[in-house]
Amino acid sequence: MPIEFTHVPGKVHPAGAISTVPFFYDFAETATKLSLIEDVGFRKIVVDDQAGLLTNMDLAAQVLDRTSSLEVILAHWAGVIEPTVAARQLASIGAKSGGRLSLRMLSEPLNDDDAETRPVGHAVVWQRIDEYLVLLKRLWSNDRPFDHEGTFYSIKGGYVPRKGPDGASLTIRMGGQSGTALKVAGRHADVFELAPGSIDEVRQLMERARGAAAEHGRAGKLRFALPVGIHHGLRASGHRAVDVSGPPAQAALSLLAYAGLGIDEFMIVGVDTPREIATVGRETLALLRNSLVRRGEADAFQPGAYASRHAQGTHSAI
Repeated sequence: MPIEFTHVPGKVHPAGAISTVPFFYDFAETATKLSLIEDVGFRKIVVDDQAGLLTNMDLAAQVLDRTSSLEVILAHWAGVIEPTVAARQLASIGAKSGGRLSLRMLSEPLNDDDAETRPVGHAVVWQRIDEYLVLLKRLWSNDRPFDHEGTFYSIKGGYVPRKGPDGASLTIRMGGQSGTALKVAGRHADVFELAPGSIDEVRQLMERARGAAAEHGRAGKLRFALPVGIHHGLRASGHRAVDVSGPPAQAALSLLAYAGLGIDEFMIVGVDTPREIATVGRETLALLRNSLVRRGEADAFQPGAYASRHAQGTHSAI
């Protein structure tokens, strides 16, 4: 399966503006960039606006309406809205998308109301995410209402109407490095978003994630995505990503080392102006895609095939 490329919007500095603004600040302008993103070879785009979950849902629907093939990765948090409400809204957006919507589960601290009734900590946050995802999946697949009484959620007659014949299952994306996070991701994630690091660090995290998924019989179902910052001058800021620089050919060669680990997707960070999108898409990404095709799919995805040869051409942005 060829490597896919995902656009991760950041902030832009429009002409005449004093400060940077979110990628989606002016949707008329954003629509033009979405068309370019789609044309130059990106397969997906992340919708993660600072305004929050409900705004993200609205933006996701707009992106899907304005594009024909671009898939939307919707940033989502447990606890912002009730699972039944979230399941219905996401099922509705997903049905209209024609299968172009996936869910990126983020970990956030519990709110102050929750803190009054139970201790707040890393493990508690992930326990709630686990229960939330169990409920979403059940609501997307059940054919009759059900009741649920759990640690974090209580549901009476939970049901999502107007589901398709195969339910409303969405691709789940997760990340994390702690044992607790990996345990939950191993149970639920279809795509695991890796943390930035050296070739060896990324390889080790992939092995840990596969091990967690194997406990649920899902090791072979887990795909991997890696955040990457590509720049030809000014560095991308505000994101933690594997950072590659230099001419397009050099940047593409650097990423071959990571592709050799068996990564399925590169999440490209900090490429937000039309010129950056066009340059990276038509040069760096095209060169990388063509290099993988020439080497042959079997060679390109053989674990470690190019890691040692090209590892010196990559570094992590800290």
